[in-house]
Amino acid sequence: MRCWLHTEEMALEELMQRLNAVSQCTDEIMHQDIIPLYAADIQDQLKKQFAYLSGGRGGDGCPVITFPDYPAFSEIPEKEFQNVLTYLTSIPSLRDAGIGFILVIDRRQDKWTSVKASILRITASFPGNLQLVLVLRPTGFFHRALSDIAFKFHKDEFKMKVPIIMLGSVSELQGYIDKTQLTEDLGGTLDYCHNRWLSRRTAIEGFAQKVKQTAQILQSFGTELAETELPNDVQSTSSLLATHTEKKDKMKEDIRLAVEQGDDVLGSITKPVTENPEYKLNQDQLDNQTTVERLLAQLHETETAFDEFWIKHQQKLEQCLCLRNFEQNFREVKAALDIVSERLSVFTDVGNSCSHAEHILKDLVNFEEKSCETITKARMLASEGDTFIQSNHYAVDSIIPKCSELHHLCDAFTTEMERRRNLLNKSLELHSLLEKSMKWCDEGIYLLASQPVDKCQSQDGAESALQEIEKFLDTGAGNKIKELNKIYREYAQILNEDLKEHVQKVFQKQESMEEMFQKRQVSLKKLAAKQTRPVQPVAPRPEAFVKSPCTSPGLQRDYVSNSESSVLRKVNYRRGKSEMTELHQSRGGSTMDDEENLAVLRQHVINELIETERAYVEELLCVLEGYAAEMDNPLMAHLISPELQNKKDILFGNMEEIYHFHNRIFLRELENYVEYPELVGRCFLDQMEDFQIYEKYCQNKPRSESLWRQFSDSVFFQECQRKLDHKLSLDSYLLKPVQRITKYQLLLKEMLKYSKNCEGAEDLQEALTSILGILKAVNDSMHQIAITGYDGNLNELGKLLMQGSFNVWTDHKKGHSKVKDLARFKPMQRHLFLHEKAVLFCKKREENGEGYEKAPSYSYKHSLNMAAVGITENVKGDAKKFEIWYNAREEVYIIQAPTPEVKATWVNEIRKVLTSQLQACREASQHRTLEHTQSLPLPASSCTSPSRNNIRNTKKMEERKADLTSLEGYVTTVAPKYPEKSKGWAKTSHSLDASEENDGWSSAEDPLNSSDAEEEGGGGAGNEMKLTPGKYTVVTDYERGISEEFTVKSGDLVQLIREGEDGLWYVKNLSTGREGWIPASNLLMLIGNSKSAQSLSSSESGTASSTLSTSSSCSDSCNASSTSFSDIKG
Repeated sequence: MRCWLHTEEMALEELMQRLNAVSQCTDEIMHQDIIPLYAADIQDQLKKQFAYLSGGRGGDGCPVITFPDYPAFSEIPEKEFQNVLTYLTSIPSLRDAGIGFILVIDRRQDKWTSVKASILRITASFPGNLQLVLVLRPTGFFHRALSDIAFKFHKDEFKMKVPIIMLGSVSELQGYIDKTQLTEDLGGTLDYCHNRWLSRRTAIEGFAQKVKQTAQILQSFGTELAETELPNDVQSTSSLLATHTEKKDKMKEDIRLAVEQGDDVLGSITKPVTENPEYKLNQDQLDNQTTVERLLAQLHETETAFDEFWIKHQQKLEQCLCLRNFEQNFREVKAALDIVSERLSVFTDVGNSCSHAEHILKDLVNFEEKSCETITKARMLASEGDTFIQSNHYAVDSIIPKCSELHHLCDAFTTEMERRRNLLNKSLELHSLLEKSMKWCDEGIYLLASQPVDKCQSQDGAESALQEIEKFLDTGAGNKIKELNKIYREYAQILNEDLKEHVQKVFQKQESMEEMFQKRQVSLKKLAAKQTRPVQPVAPRPEAFVKSPCTSPGLQRDYVSNSESSVLRKVNYRRGKSEMTELHQSRGGSTMDDEENLAVLRQHVINELIETERAYVEELLCVLEGYAAEMDNPLMAHLISPELQNKKDILFGNMEEIYHFHNRIFLRELENYVEYPELVGRCFLDQMEDFQIYEKYCQNKPRSESLWRQFSDSVFFQECQRKLDHKLSLDSYLLKPVQRITKYQLLLKEMLKYSKNCEGAEDLQEALTSILGILKAVNDSMHQIAITGYDGNLNELGKLLMQGSFNVWTDHKKGHSKVKDLARFKPMQRHLFLHEKAVLFCKKREENGEGYEKAPSYSYKHSLNMAAVGITENVKGDAKKFEIWYNAREEVYIIQAPTPEVKATWVNEIRKVLTSQLQACREASQHRTLEHTQSLPLPASSCTSPSRNNIRNTKKMEERKADLTSLEGYVTTVAPKYPEKSKGWAKTSHSLDASEENDGWSSAEDPLNSSDAEEEGGGGAGNEMKLTPGKYTVVTDYERGISEEFTVKSGDLVQLIREGEDGLWYVKNLSTGREGWIPASNLLMLIGNSKSAQSLSSSESGTASSTLSTSSSCSDSCNASSTSFSDIKG
């Protein structure tokens, strides 16, 4: 950099020196260094032509200045006279001017007095050297005689350094000056035109000024270029280079115009010669030609000096631009190298199986291919930097470290990539060896399990079995692990704790299998030997395989993952099951042998479960990395259509969440049960909540499939499929999660089939039930998302419990009679969705389309709040029908299920919802009652001892409360009022009018309706009335409430809201709006035999069915729904 600055300073200094020399030389050529006077400045004075330089020369080359006859010579101002003489004497060369001038004074038409004055003025004011003064005397006789006499008498006045010769005629003048050097007015032949001479002098001097001005402008421009600070970015540097180039081009254009101007002046001087080769230029013309040629030479020198400086300056700017580009590319490439290096550092996993290692290695190769472009760019940039260094770039000290860093990063990446590839190849080699060993062990175990024990009882059978075992053991030479320590030494670079433990377990399994073979060989050799008595052979139990010495499930891996092994395993598994079944039937064998065979089958199931789980996880990872991640890859962005961008979440749903669950949690948990397959049910139960994520995936599947159909032909998907080397397209892999969640229940059924007498059978059964529940929930949710037209949020309705299609009849009290009659005979096709808080009625609409688009949609019609719903389980005449009614049977819906079983399922589910609502309300009511009673003083009793009726009522209340908290569905069993046998749930509604609903809430706290209560208490002494919530008319005044402000009078309408503890009732006076507590004994006197404003009935349906329902309204005193129900024995 310093060297360049020094060079630039030298270039500028050289340019300044050369341009200064041009300016000085120009002044010298034009004699401006001595007399800075231009023709243009005194053009008007020169035009008077009282003196001129004709271009003639004397005998020794002296310039001739002619003073023609000018009548007003004496009137010329002294300043003008001096300027003209000074300018004329400055035109000839210094050499000619040094010889001296010859003055020709023409006064032939003048008087002697004027001649004398002219001579004196000229000789006194002439600024140059004079060699000779020639005066043409007046031609008149008188004046000629007078001049001769006067000149003689006044000769002393004309004493000068040069002689003055008085000439009487032109011929005498030609004796001193050649005729060819005199103008025509002096009798000569010299061609002279004063205007032409003046124009030419002006042009020559203008050109000289142009040359000098150009040199000065170039000096300033060169200084500006040299002092400009170099920018630090590419854009500014490019802009600066463009600006300077533009200015340079303008300067070059000015120089070109100046050269044209000089050529024109030179052409005008040499034009006579060009037109007439015999024409001879006079000395002044030759001097002018020489002057212009010298000026042109100076101009060319100026241009050359500037061009040389510009070349260096342009080189500096171009190198600066290259440097800025290099620095910018370096930053970009450095960032890209950091990214690929960081991504490479992620490849630390060596794989946990052969297929996993292959997948990682494939990912590494793909990553290397993608990174190749970055590495190539880095190496090309480093090579470009090396070129700059070799070309003596001014910023070598800045380029060298960057090139070194690029070479280092590229070499480090390449070395690390090779190291990772070697490690993965080692891992692949090790896992292949382990899987071969495990496959060999599994085949050996299957061989032992498949040998029919009954056939081994004979000597031939035992020998045949021995030969099979020996033949199989011979195949172990290339399949089993021979030395564990050798494995440790050979693969030390990749052996982490998990992999080392994996190797140990494989080796232990191999040893266990070999031990089993040794035991079997011993047994078979005994059977093969000649026996003196028949011996009942018993196959040795492979205890090392069936039972592990560990007391708890340990970490175990699946050892066969490739597709061929999977197929072989499944074939052997089916064959094993068939042969084991035949063996069990044919021999009626021992319990120990049966248990061994079941253990083998369980092992096959768990192996298949883990094997397929690993394959599933790898497929998910492959899709996420090969498709989903590529959608965010900038290098693939050009292949993605704009409509597909930002649609990754729709296409893949929550597949990434599913992958992380299976890879990080479920697969690892499954591996812990490989030696305890019968306990795998616990694994499913522990993770059952996490399986809910499949519901979200399945709900998104229709949108995903629709999007896939739109863009299945996209070049992006084809490119991804090509890179992954997949035979199937993406949609096949997007279906994997749906297929996988349905696969678990099949494997659990198989495992349960072979584990019925094992410790984990109950867990397996519960896991199977839970998985089936997940599948049902997923299926239900797929129907739920197809609901259209519902304004609210379906999630606010609680969990979806059931869904299905039914025939529905309606019977509304408030409907038109024709509508009711029509509704009774014409059913509607409705699809019902039972939620925890509401039941939705929808109309099913079949859709046209493909795949999920062909699935039906459900048009929402109306819904019923479960807080106001009741059911009637049986309807006369049809075992598949039941009733759902609403608001005290104002709306009745007769539902016909496809089968009685479907009806029973729905009725039971609805009963559970209503019962859970009732229990929640009772708990909330009891809690609030307890808070009220604890905060109030005890009521004053109306008598000193409670009556027997009050005692009985209190006991009955406690018994009912106890019944309601039983575990049998919170149902109280009482005698039916009607003889028909039916089971149902009756709603008792005590809701207020619209104006009263906001003042409180009503609930039938008594599980018995009023008619049932009368029947139950009909045999009691006194047959006293039982209190139930509702509206009553007061028959007597009462002013002894717990609260002094609460009073009732005869005729007031009161509402019994709820019963508290210690025989208290919470009552509202509807006439005054006040509320308070009243003892039950006093309340009985107040209302007497008053009838409730709304009677309670259990037979509203007309079918003698008992019913259950809930009713609720909002209140400041209670936030829960109140529930009442009645049950008669079924």
